[in-house]
Amino acid sequence: MPLMEHIRELRSRVLKAVLAGVVGAVIGWFIYRYVWNFLKAPYCRLNIYSPITHSKTCQLYVTGLFDSLFLHLKIAIISGIILSSPVWMYQIWAFIAPGLHLRERRWAYLFAGSAIPLFLFGGGMAYFAMTKGLHFLLLMVPGNVTPLITINTYLGYALAMLLIFGLAFELPLVVVLLNLAGFLTHQRFKKWRRMIIFIIFAFAAVATPSPDPISMLLLAVPCVLLVEAAEVFAWVHDRRKARRPVSYPGLSDEDVARYGLDEPSRDGVDIGHPGS
Repeated sequence: MPLMEHIRELRSRVLKAVLAGVVGAVIGWFIYRYVWNFLKAPYCRLNIYSPITHSKTCQLYVTGLFDSLFLHLKIAIISGIILSSPVWMYQIWAFIAPGLHLRERRWAYLFAGSAIPLFLFGGGMAYFAMTKGLHFLLLMVPGNVTPLITINTYLGYALAMLLIFGLAFELPLVVVLLNLAGFLTHQRFKKWRRMIIFIIFAFAAVATPSPDPISMLLLAVPCVLLVEAAEVFAWVHDRRKARRPVSYPGLSDEDVARYGLDEPSRDGVDIGHPGS
């Protein structure tokens, strides 16, 4: 396609993705109460004493006239991005897929099929870790000091936890893709294993908004287990690739099997590259 055709197609894809996001945000505006109650649940499990109601309750505060409106808008936009994710992810895929080879498409399918479940798994771990983190932070409040937590402060904390955990759980997928691309072999990973595990724990200690050890362990331990699973995949993949008599970097595994290039040559004669 000429350059202008690519630009027109990109504009069309972006407009469709934005339109889907707007529709999702409108839906998010009407389901705001349900989303907010879901996000607020980890805080409500603490039953913090409120100096206003003089009882243990789930009470958050606002300090400005527009705080509630901005909270409504933020949740609507976030909900719109999540609800419209199948549409805008498809638009991204439809734009880049025609330029990919068969092997690259397989990697893209692997990434798309694994990235969302891993992100949701990380977000689920963050959802359960939020209560522990809030409890630890509130225990650090000095005596005779009443914490008045605003809705914007709490929403920022909740989104940071969900995003950090979700992205951290994508690490094993990155390891698998680097191994498939040939940049990270199992031998190299084995040599760097201790350093990688140390970096994971250091990242978990620094990245989590709450400095409590429970949140750090809930982030670091599953990431280490997933990375070890990715190492097993790299070991199996490298052993399988080492058994091939000849390397054909331009062909996928299906093409290698189709042309019989993964089988030993007969009578000592090399089969050769297809078409040779």
